[in-house]
Amino acid sequence: MAQKTNLVPQVLEYLNKKGYNKTEAMLRKESLNVDAHGQPILTRIEDTGGRKWGQSFRLIKGWIEHSLEIYRPELVRLLWPIFVHAFLDCIIDCYTTDALAFFREYKGDFEAEQGQELRELEKISLPEHVQDNELATLYRQKKYRVSLSPMAFAVLIEFLEARDNEGGKVILNLINAHVDVATLNRAATARGLQKLMEEKEKSGRMGELGEDEGIQGHQAGSTNTDVNAVGTLSKLSLAPMPMEPDLMEDVKADLSHEDSVHPPINGQSTLVDQFEENIKQEPADDAAPNRDQIPFPPSTARDVAMEVQKVKENRDRFRIEGRTGGIGPGLSVTMFTFHNTFDSVNCIEFSGDNTLAAIGTAESYIRVWSLDNRPLVSPQDPPGSQPSSSRRLIGHSGPVYALSFSPSAAIPEQSSNDDTTASAATDSQPRYMLSCSADGTVRLWSLDTWTNLVVYRSHNSPVWDVRFCPHGHYFLSCSADRTARLWSTPQIAPLRIFVGHDSDVETIAWHPNGAYVFTGSGVGDKTVRVWSIVNGNQVRIFTGHTGNITAISCAPNGHLFASGDDKGEIMLWDLRTGRRTKTLKGHHKGGVWSLDWSVESSVLVSGGADKTVRVWDVQQNKESQNKSNGDS
Repeated sequence: MAQKTNLVPQVLEYLNKKGYNKTEAMLRKESLNVDAHGQPILTRIEDTGGRKWGQSFRLIKGWIEHSLEIYRPELVRLLWPIFVHAFLDCIIDCYTTDALAFFREYKGDFEAEQGQELRELEKISLPEHVQDNELATLYRQKKYRVSLSPMAFAVLIEFLEARDNEGGKVILNLINAHVDVATLNRAATARGLQKLMEEKEKSGRMGELGEDEGIQGHQAGSTNTDVNAVGTLSKLSLAPMPMEPDLMEDVKADLSHEDSVHPPINGQSTLVDQFEENIKQEPADDAAPNRDQIPFPPSTARDVAMEVQKVKENRDRFRIEGRTGGIGPGLSVTMFTFHNTFDSVNCIEFSGDNTLAAIGTAESYIRVWSLDNRPLVSPQDPPGSQPSSSRRLIGHSGPVYALSFSPSAAIPEQSSNDDTTASAATDSQPRYMLSCSADGTVRLWSLDTWTNLVVYRSHNSPVWDVRFCPHGHYFLSCSADRTARLWSTPQIAPLRIFVGHDSDVETIAWHPNGAYVFTGSGVGDKTVRVWSIVNGNQVRIFTGHTGNITAISCAPNGHLFASGDDKGEIMLWDLRTGRRTKTLKGHHKGGVWSLDWSVESSVLVSGGADKTVRVWDVQQNKESQNKSNGDS
């Protein structure tokens, strides 16, 4: 060993005698990085094998945790994508032991927000697993988008370059390869960075997942991934669907007749005036969709009766205002309990006229009840059969996951001898119901004969949700095959297939005007997307949830919609701007399973796995526009 150590001076002396000056200088420089035993001294972290990712991550994590408070909420969003790709790179380079140790050491930092993803990544221990794992493939194929202010980005780059040999270069390479850092100068162009951070602190969104953050790589709300298209959003037609001229005249005639038969009481507007107010379109309002682009069947007497009942209900309803000033109740809630279900009820649905309730069960059947104890009879019932206030519908071969009644209208209470009311009640009741199941089918049921009319087959996986269009005729379904499909009731093939989600499409909703649909997805996606049914294009995409999307609902005013996840968070979004307006936190144990709005779009009701129903005041006014957290 001593002879080997003395070889370096001997070689240097030989090179000097021969005049190989450059070679001698190079050898002298290299010999400085050799220890007493002739072993190389590692001066670069890149030479430490599988440990380099753990040491590099420790470097960036420690720096972010001790960085200036004004930058920390932005910079901390980088840790998750860096963690994921550091782990995957370590696995791909066959440092399995180091990769698993790294994963165990830091996974606790992300358990609260990314628990589902961590469970997916934990299955990976070999390079072959990376290719077979859907989540890993998604992260390797698409860049993870994070928005930083220019100052925060400059500070980050300066630090990484200064600590080049200590792990900065490793982190910089990861960011360059797998992270889309968008330096959106929102702070400078809007209110200043300090103002922006104060706003985040007030809203309770410090360090929270941004609405423009995620694996998709897009501007907030926009489906355009071009970095040069910052702030560019397609204009949406959010106003109500225009009424057919003939239908409008028929409705006015019926309302005029109602006003003459039942004159309004003192202080109450006439039904005709109420109707005119409802359909009035101000020049500054949102544009209405083109009715000619969305074909509907010709209007019938039933449609006239439905519109008349809607006007009556709109005028005579009790208005649930978010702030009543202490005068009168702020809200009213009615609850129903189903006994002896033995945990078999998967879904519950109420008809629009509040006369029917239906459940879908894990035993593959549907049961419908009459809430007013009216017998549910069918022309096909055997003579002399005993009428019942409930019906069982059998046809599916798998658990039933969702139900949807065709549109109907609640009937205002009138005198018992009012023939007009009795006729309207018959006309405005739902005539059909949709159901979807694990058997991959959607079924249309007649509520006149209580039989199955049509079976719609197109999805190749379980169908999670189904929803009738607010105007009837069309309906939407979504499935584990990662698609949502638009149908019309007379046709057995879908009219549109909405493709784009990276995971199961688990919940859907309609815009009140029927021109747009909403889809929500889960693991690996966690986005809500808005689609135009006219051309099938995706017009909005919203990210920000850390849990799987479990419920979505659009407000009756057509401007806001709410989305809930299995972490218990509810987010409110503005369709026009494509931005999140509020984050509602109250369901602390489990997910949010259902969402619904008041007619005024000022009150949101949510039901969750924590066995609570929460009523949220989401009214937008001058006092509350600066508040981002809702009150329940």
